[in-house]
Parts: sequence; C-alpha cells; structure tokens
Amino acid sequence: MVALTLSPTKTLFLNSHLLHSTFKPHFINPYSTKTQSLHSSRFLSFNLVTCKLKSPQDIKNKDKKISKKIVLSEAAPSLAEKGGDGDGGGGGGEGNGNGEVKAKSGGNLMRLVKRFPRKVLGILSNLPLAIGEMFAVAALMALGTFIDQGEAPDFYFQKYPEDNPVLGFFTWRWVLTLGFDHMYSSPVFLGTLVLLGASLMACTYTTQIPLVKVARRWNFLDSSEAIRKQEYSDTLPRASVQDLGVLLMGAGYEVFLKGPSLYAFKGLAGRFAPIGVHLAMLLIMAGGTLSAAGSFRGSVTVPQGLNFVVGDVLGPTGFLSTPTDAFNTEVHINRFYMDYYDSGEVSQFHTDLSLFDLDGKEKMRKTISVNDPLRYGGITIYQTDWSFSALQILKDDEGPFNLAMAPLKINGEKKLFGTFLPVGDAESPNVKGISMLARDLQSIVIYDLEGKFSGVRRPGSKLPIDIDGSRIVIVDAIGSSGLDLKTDPGVPIVYAGFGALMLTTCISFLSHSRFEEGNGLAMLM
Repeated sequence: MVALTLSPTKTLFLNSHLLHSTFKPHFINPYSTKTQSLHSSRFLSFNLVTCKLKSPQDIKNKDKKISKKIVLSEAAPSLAEKGGDGDGGGGGGEGNGNGEVKAKSGGNLMRLVKRFPRKVLGILSNLPLAIGEMFAVAALMALGTFIDQGEAPDFYFQKYPEDNPVLGFFTWRWVLTLGFDHMYSSPVFLGTLVLLGASLMACTYTTQIPLVKVARRWNFLDSSEAIRKQEYSDTLPRASVQDLGVLLMGAGYEVFLKGPSLYAFKGLAGRFAPIGVHLAMLLIMAGGTLSAAGSFRGSVTVPQGLNFVVGDVLGPTGFLSTPTDAFNTEVHINRFYMDYYDSGEVSQFHTDLSLFDLDGKEKMRKTISVNDPLRYGGITIYQTDWSFSALQILKDDEGPFNLAMAPLKINGEKKLFGTFLPVGDAESPNVKGISMLARDLQSIVIYDLEGKFSGVRRPGSKLPIDIDGSRIVIVDAIGSSGLDLKTDPGVPIVYAGFGALMLTTCISFLSHSRFEEGNGLAMLM
C-alpha cells in the first residue's frame, strides 16, 4: 500500500507491488516561460511520499517490513506575473537559487560551530601541549623566586638597570611591564595556569571519562571468535562457571553470571584515580590562584604598650581580595620579651597580644612566638622580628625618662642600637653627653662624655652608675615586636588538593583487570 500526499490535499491509494523506491514523478509545465497572463489554474506539486513496499523477499518473509521515504525534488515550477514582464518568472527562479545558496552556507556555518568545540578539546587535550604548559608554570615560579617580589619600583630600577641588563636583555622594564614584581598574581602566570587547567579538564573529558565508562560496562561475550581475538584467552573444556566464579571471588574479583557466561572485574578504582589526580591538581591551582590574587598582607613593628588596627596594616594582593569584619579588630601589645642562650645570643622572642572589637571588648589573648602564630577570623599574625624601641632611665633620681633607641649600621647581620643623653646645655653646638649602646634587651653599655667606657648595666637591676657627676639608673628596656599579618583563603583548598593528590596517586597503582568466560573459553583483560 502506497500513500501519496498531493497539494492541493488529495490522497491516492495505489495497490501495486511494482512500485520501486527510485520512483520520481516528473511533471512537464504546459505553459511557455514567456506567458504574459495566466488563467486561474492549480499546479500540482508533491511534498512527501511515504511508501511501504513489498518485494520478493517480503513475500517470503512477511514479518519484515521495509519503510522508505521518497522526496520529490522536481516539483512543477510556479509562475508569477511581475510588472507585466514575461521574464518575471526567471527573476523568481533566481531568488529561489539565492535562497538555496544561503541555506547551504548557513548549514555549513552550523556544522562548523558544532565541530569547533571538538577541535578545541582535541587541541587542549594534547599531551605535549599540557607538558609544555607545566614546564612554563614551573619556569615562571622559578623566575618568581629569582626576582624579589613586592618591592618598590626604585628597587628594580637599581637592580635591573638598562645600562647593564641581565643576560644582555633583561631590565626593569620586563619586570614592571609583565608584572613579575608580583609574579603569582600577574596576568602571564594566571593565564598559564588557566591554560593548564583547561588542558586537564579536556583530557579528563575526552580520555579518562570514556575509559571509565568502558571499564564499567558488563560484557557477556557469547561468540567464541570474539574471545579468541583477545590478547589473553584460553580454552577451559572441563571448567564449571560456578566454580570459576568462586575462585575469582576469592581472588578479589566482582563476579556476575548470565546463563552460561561469566563476567568479573577488579581494580575499578584504578580507572577513577586519573580523574581524581586531575581534579586534585585543579584544586591546587585554584587554591594557589586564590592565595595569590585574593589575599591581604602587611607587616608592622609596634612598641610594647601600643595598639594598631588590623585593617590599617593589611593591603590587598590582587583583584580577588575582599576585606572582612575582622579587619576592624584592634591589637594591643601587652608585653614583648626575649629568651637567650647561655652565650648571650637571642634564642626566641615572644609577644603577648590582646584582640579587641569595636566596642572595646577583648575577643582573644595569646602569647605568640616564632612558629607559633595567632589566628583569628581568617587573619594570621606571625612573630617575625624585633627591635629596640626606647630605654627608660632615672637621672639624678629624676624621671623616668624615655630615650629613643636608633638602629646603627654595622658589618654583619647582628643588630646594634644606640641613644644619647645630653649633659649641660642641649642647645650648644658642641653639646656633650652620655652614650648608651645595646645589642639586645638584657644589657646596656655606657660611655662617658669623652667616649670612654664607663660600665655595663642590666635593665631593672636598679644599680646606679656615676658618670661625670650624673647618677644614672637603667629602669627598663622597651622592645618592639615585629609582626607579619596575612589572610590567605586559598590555604584550605591547597591542603585539600595535596591530600587528594596523594590519595589518588596511591589508588592509581591499583591495576584494573577483567575476566570473561563463555562457551568454554576464558579471556583475561
């Protein structure tokens, strides 16, 4: 039975087994292309023909049916009168041709758009490209350790001058233009990380996920030839499927039976491990990026007994840095003190800190030291340095007076601080006085008006010393605490990424294997 749909809508039913799928009706237009006027008439055109045919094979096998479609592309042309010109029909034909060209070009554009993501994925998942991106990231990180980070422009002007470039070409212009003074938040470094992350995701999508899907698929092979084609196969003429399943379960396999066929596998987690490794690396890169572009950092040296506000010290490191309510916290230095070795060298220094909110309520108190920071509201306060702020003395039983201690430049890394107590007319151009020097907070070396050594006193000993008619008592040595403050929201993400990386790397050593049996043939993959 064949149904033909015509326009205008009419249906013809043809009972013939001789109709073939190559049937293509063709209608001849009785009118000339130069006809000036047309009488009212209807033109016959085919839209779509659906045929259900019976061939000699169908007569033998009545259960099978062949469904074919015939599209009639050579329909009768329609003539239209345009401006009384007989060539109007030709113009209409050209219009249809342009429409077909536009349709084809639009189809090609759509196919190109659909293929574009596949081409991009193929390029990004290229292993040599990913390895090159990893080497580029490593090279930029090494360059970041070579170039001092976060310094003022004058520092780079002096260290990388144009008249004496490093390696013959590297000057301060490279550093400041490419943002290498803040390497880990520079566009070059972040862009390379983004490319590496895209390559990891593309590799996961195009390679690792399909491998997992194949590994999870249960294959019950019934064909002996399919089993023999595998790399490892053997014939088990006397084997029982049930006994074989018990043996495989004892070897750690997951066993599935389907009639006379058996399928078993183990180590499926090893197939998931590469995906976990890629995700862990993405976590590490995301956390590192957030740390570089979303943190706050700052340092301050505060004398004992004074305060500072956290928000006044911290500065943003990148475009993702966002302050929190904890930035309004006020920090008070209750006490600063140091521990010493038997040789007199400084072994450790401590700072007793109190944290207050806007209402003046103490929120936290802790004594910090090197490698023992304070953490509050996402802010970490580290003990990193110390200084000598002031020396408190009594002069002729008057005072106490606070004499500011100034750092003095000496050879080597040891610190030296000094102060001066004028004696007599302080406005005189040739004023003289008592000099006091100290390397730390435990002892003060005193010199007279002529610069000669007079003695050593410990702060708080209350032991006076007489110098040129003046009686001096060292009451206290006031130190300053050197603190580093930072917020780093990427640290938890980086730690999680490294933990996942170690775990998935260990899991990846689990080998995945499959065992299939059917028709007395066994195959191990």
